[in-house]
Amino acid sequence: MARDVNPPGTGHEAARPAAAAAGRHGDGHQLQNWLLGVIALGIVLTMLVQARFLLISLVVAIILFSLTADAIHAIARLRLGPLHIPRWLASVVAVVLISSGLMTLSAIVVSEVNTVLSTALAYTAQAEAGLAELFGWMGEDVQAAVVAAIRTIDFGGYLRAAAGQAGNILSATVLIILFVGFLFVERLWFDTKLRNLTGDAERAERIEEIIGSIMRRVNRYLLVKTLVSLLTGALVYLLMRGLGFQFAEASGILTFVLNYIPNVGSIVATILVTLIAQVQAVEPATAAAVFVAVTAVQFAVGNVMDPILMGRALRLSSFGILLSLAFWGAVWGVPGMFLSVPIMVAIMIVCSHVPMLRPMAVILSREGLPEDEGVAGGGPPAAAG
Repeated sequence: MARDVNPPGTGHEAARPAAAAAGRHGDGHQLQNWLLGVIALGIVLTMLVQARFLLISLVVAIILFSLTADAIHAIARLRLGPLHIPRWLASVVAVVLISSGLMTLSAIVVSEVNTVLSTALAYTAQAEAGLAELFGWMGEDVQAAVVAAIRTIDFGGYLRAAAGQAGNILSATVLIILFVGFLFVERLWFDTKLRNLTGDAERAERIEEIIGSIMRRVNRYLLVKTLVSLLTGALVYLLMRGLGFQFAEASGILTFVLNYIPNVGSIVATILVTLIAQVQAVEPATAAAVFVAVTAVQFAVGNVMDPILMGRALRLSSFGILLSLAFWGAVWGVPGMFLSVPIMVAIMIVCSHVPMLRPMAVILSREGLPEDEGVAGGGPPAAAG
């Protein structure tokens, strides 16, 4: 009887090296994908940082376009008998109004910054005494150390740098106006381009719904935030004006602007207004009273009115907002902090409609329910791809 030349198990043992080689190949392919992903992320971050001025202007222009697009559509649908306003005419009027408003606002900001900077030089010595007085209760040695530390700060250099940054506002305004104009022109053919790009009318309609959902949420957030910030800034202005402080207008504008930064903006505004009061009064008791009053205003408006007006419009995670604030602040600086919430809203809504990215949308949402208002009541969202 012939014997089997291959002992038992030899076939399995021969297959093991091949399986191990295939496993190593799969691991190497996965590692390659991870490395390519890291390289791509680095390239994207580099582009975001290097093109920050252009990209920030573009994002602001998109937001302004979003705020006025629905209003233009409503105006174009109005009819007075046989007469109606053409969409192109409504768009031209909107661009003119946006341009005028931006140029006026930029002129006011630049003028206020120049006034504050020119006056601040006269308060340099008084600022040293006022800031050092805050630490008087800790002893003379600590107070003297604080004075020495303050004198090492180059206030003139910081003021000149701030003046240079204020000059960039006008350049950014012109660029934003150009972007807004081109966006209104492109809107005339956007629907046709989207249908031709996707090749599917149903998919194009779904993408339009997603874009519309982003625009509605961001518009509601910005409108409510503007109302709340305007009220807070007006109350701070009245407070500083009533107490006879200089820079009352600057304090109100500063509070209005910084309140757009989520979570930390109101804190920074309160501290800065308190420092302005301390520098002028040179009395800790007066600064403490201003601090308490401004904190009460911020709490009453931000924690009572803001949630009532905002409702469930954003549904964003508080921790996610902090992460978005930190990331965009690191990438784009202070303008990135202002834009962090609108960008986060757009990312969450897009991720909620893509099955592969839906876990990210769940993490970013406040209650794990990232669906928009048009989908929340009608079952899970359809995929956009």
